[in-house]
Amino acid sequence: MTCTEEYKEHIEYTFHAFCKVVIRNAMCTAVRTRNRKYKREISLEYLTEEKYHPLGTNDKCFQAPEPDEEYILNLCGDTVILNNGLLVQALSRLPVEEQEMLYLSFYRRISQEKIGKLYGRSRSATGRHIRKSIRRLYEEMEGMAHEE
Repeated sequence: MTCTEEYKEHIEYTFHAFCKVVIRNAMCTAVRTRNRKYKREISLEYLTEEKYHPLGTNDKCFQAPEPDEEYILNLCGDTVILNNGLLVQALSRLPVEEQEMLYLSFYRRISQEKIGKLYGRSRSATGRHIRKSIRRLYEEMEGMAHEE
């Protein structure tokens, strides 16, 4: 099919009109979205004046948490200081090998392959033991939290 110059020009004008409609509709959608967002927003000045709550850093939200007691653990010849008493109790209930695997994996960032070589296991078996230990640790902590 041969296209005449008039037909090509018609196609070009039609395409330009289509593009203009698409751009105009996108602009209208953006304006509507922006207006909806502005309707939902409340200015900070209005909130502070209306409720008479001065802004400050005296709120409990901005205070640093009080430090908990420090618990000392010895794992793989290293001394680890933890602040969470539940975590320390739950870790102490795990076998020493699982404690060491978790320590090497999460604190020392040693790969599962290297941990597996230390304990004579494959990488996948080591990963399974670590996941199982995490699950047991979670269950222990959850059980102790319900006891208190």
